[in-house]
Amino acid sequence: MSERPMNVLFLCTGNSARSIMAEALLTRLGHGRFNAYSAGSFPTGVVNPNTFPIVESLGLDPKAYRSKAWDEFAGPDAPPLDFVFTVCDNAAGEVCPIWPGQPMTAHWGVPDPARIVGTPGEIAVAFSETARLLKNRIGLFVALPFEKLSSMSLQARLAEIGASAEQPA
Repeated sequence: MSERPMNVLFLCTGNSARSIMAEALLTRLGHGRFNAYSAGSFPTGVVNPNTFPIVESLGLDPKAYRSKAWDEFAGPDAPPLDFVFTVCDNAAGEVCPIWPGQPMTAHWGVPDPARIVGTPGEIAVAFSETARLLKNRIGLFVALPFEKLSSMSLQARLAEIGASAEQPA
């Protein structure tokens, strides 16, 4: 692995729930080996309030997270990205900007808990399930032996991670 932490961007259309949770999860699970970011192609401008309990459960400050456009990560002042993961199907199908750093990309789609209509308990369960799926994938990602994998092998492993844990346990 390189001397500097690897920069990872999680993308979703609204950047209000899934990508924010993924950013928080990698921040916690990555133990300083990664700089986690999130953004959206059409950000809502606000973080879904049901995301905050997930962020807080990781011991992180929810005020540190905000909904933002992916343009912030495509400009000349953006950090060079090592990885870009889409966590929603819409973002995966959109034409993305040219990312600095020529990152590896993969699609890690998970259900959108923000679309759930139901009781507060049902909504909380949906958010927890999405967080669980993301945590599984991010756990597999941070455990990869980056220094031992060729670019082709790493890209294949990223795709495998995206295909893992599709169904709830």
